[in-house]
Amino acid sequence: MSDQTAKGDEFERKAEKKLAGWGLFGSKYEDAVDLYDKAANCFKLGKNWDKAGAVYTKSAICHMKLESKHEAATAYVDAANSYKKISVQDAAHSLNQAVSIFMEIGRLNMAARYCKEIGEIYEQEQDLEKAIDYLERAADLFQSEEVTTSANQCKQKIAQFAAQLEQYPKATAMFEALARHSINNNLLKYGVKGILLNAGICEICRGDEVSIHNALERYQELDPTFSGTREFKLLADLATAMDEEDVEMFTEAIKEFDSMTRLDPWKTTLLLRAKNALKAKEEDEGDLT
Repeated sequence: MSDQTAKGDEFERKAEKKLAGWGLFGSKYEDAVDLYDKAANCFKLGKNWDKAGAVYTKSAICHMKLESKHEAATAYVDAANSYKKISVQDAAHSLNQAVSIFMEIGRLNMAARYCKEIGEIYEQEQDLEKAIDYLERAADLFQSEEVTTSANQCKQKIAQFAAQLEQYPKATAMFEALARHSINNNLLKYGVKGILLNAGICEICRGDEVSIHNALERYQELDPTFSGTREFKLLADLATAMDEEDVEMFTEAIKEFDSMTRLDPWKTTLLLRAKNALKAKEEDEGDLT
């Protein structure tokens, strides 16, 4: 491993020497790029990810001098892939550089792809606000390129993260928009009941009984078959439990649904929040009597 790092250092020194010297018609930058790429390969073989990322960044700068913008963006992506092994922040910064260049040269699909990747990096770090920022950018770019499936995947995550951050109106609106988009699509309409369940859970978390009942009416109008589903029954039972401030009824409704269809961790977390809020309300009112 140390041999590969030594070789990489040597290639990097040669590249720096080329850049410090004279060259005709940008040839010194072309030579430097070749040497930086060789250095990066050696550093990767030696698992020296920090140095690999650094020389890919230098290669990208040389490509910009040569006005080879697509190659520069690709070099920043290569830098990010190296930095991912050791530094989330450096990886995100390099991908951001790539996104800016892809935007500049009109490669919006590529820009969208890497915005989504940055969002996923921040998701792994549990920095959901930054994840939302980049996923929103990605969704807009995918939408502008009519890559609807990818745009909707981003929107689904945005809605989930917004709910986790207790931004329930935003989450509800996004889930409902996804449901409206899917209802007239033969391939997507079967997923609508799951999307409406997510939207309804966000309404339950808001804790406004009127808003919940209005939402259930909206969902039946949007999808007339929804009222016959187990998802609708769960939401209706939860709404009734909230009307009656009955924690036990709330819990039983969740148990009944979960015994047939396992609730995922996202739904479980939100429903537990709503249950705890209902329990606190019940206890507060008990104290007053």
